[in-house]
Amino acid sequence: MNGEPDNLGRSPTPPPTPVTAEDAGSQALAEALRSSFGLVKIVMLLLVVVFLGSGFFTVGPQQRAIILRFGNPVGQGDKALLGPGLHWSYPYPIDEVIKIAISEIQRVDSTVGWYATREQELLGNLPPAGGSLLPGVEGYVLTADRNILHARATLAYRVNEPVRFLFDYVNATNVIQDALDNALVYAAARFTVDDIRTKEIERFKEAVRRRASDLIEAQQVGVVVDTCDAESSPPRWLDDAFRKVLAAETTRGRVLNEARTYENTALSKAGADAASRINAAESERTRFVKGMESDAERFRELLPMYKTNRDLIVQQRLTETIARVMTNAQDKYFLPDNPEGRARELRLLLNREPPKAKGEGTP
Repeated sequence: MNGEPDNLGRSPTPPPTPVTAEDAGSQALAEALRSSFGLVKIVMLLLVVVFLGSGFFTVGPQQRAIILRFGNPVGQGDKALLGPGLHWSYPYPIDEVIKIAISEIQRVDSTVGWYATREQELLGNLPPAGGSLLPGVEGYVLTADRNILHARATLAYRVNEPVRFLFDYVNATNVIQDALDNALVYAAARFTVDDIRTKEIERFKEAVRRRASDLIEAQQVGVVVDTCDAESSPPRWLDDAFRKVLAAETTRGRVLNEARTYENTALSKAGADAASRINAAESERTRFVKGMESDAERFRELLPMYKTNRDLIVQQRLTETIARVMTNAQDKYFLPDNPEGRARELRLLLNREPPKAKGEGTP
C-alpha cells in the first residue's frame, strides 16, 4: 500500500500531488511568455537590422554628400565630402546626410525692382495698376537719368565649394540673392532708361552679372556664377507713353538707315562716275600724248627731206591735209600758185548731169 514500507525495507513512494486548475493556468502563461519573449527578440533583431540598414544611401554622379553627426561634419575640409556611390551612416537622429548638387545649375531671382512675384504672374494675380507708383507694393529701380523703371534679374550658379557653401553661412542662397539685388540696383543707377530698354540691353545685363559675381566672390560663398539674365519694364501707367517713344525711336532708326543707305548709294555712284571720267580723261590724255609723239616722230623724219626739197614737202603736206579735211567732199580742186605769178582762171560746171543709177539702161 502506498505510504507503507515494502518487504525490502525501502521507503514508500509519496502519493502524487493533485494538479489544480490554477497551476495549469500558470504553466500556460509561462509558456506563452516564453514564446512572446522569443518573438519580441526576433522582432527587435529585425528592427535593429532595419534601423542599421536605413543608414545606407546613394550619392549621385553630380552630387557630393556630407554626414553630420549630432550637427557636426564627419571629417575636415574636403575629406568630409562623399563622392558618388553607395555609403552608410548612422540613421537619424544620430547622423544626418546632406546632399549637394555641384554640377547642377541652380537659379535665384532678385526680390527688388519688380511689381509682382513670379508666383503672382503664374497665377495671374497681379496687383492693380494705379495712377502712380505704390512703393510699398511695387518694386522699382532708379536709372542714371533719374527715371523710374521696373527691373528684375535671374542668376544661374554652380556650387564649387560645398563645405563653405553649407557651413560658412546659415543660408548661402539668401547671400546670393542679396548680392543679385544689390547688383541690379547698382547697374540700373549707371544706365539711362533708353539704354536699359533699347540701346544697351546686353551691356546692362553684363553689368548686373559682373557686379553680382564680384560681390559673391568677395564674400566667398563657394559658388561660381554661370549666367545672368535681366529684363525691364516701364511703370504700368506709362505703358502707352513708352510705346509711343519706342515707336518714334523705331521710325527714327528706320529713317536714319534709309538716309544712310541713300548716302552710301549716292557716294558709290558718284565715286564710280568720277572714276569713269578720270579713266576716260586718262585714256584721252594717253591717246593725245601718243598722237603728239607720233606726229613729232614723223616731223623729225620729214625734217631732212624738208631741208633738201622744201617746196615738194610743203606741197605734199598740203595735199594730205586737204584730203583729210575734205574727206566728205565729192570733188576736190587744188590750184597751186603759178610760178610766174599770173592769175589762173578756173571754170566749174555747176549743173552737171546727175549720175545714172546702176543697172539703168539707156533710152
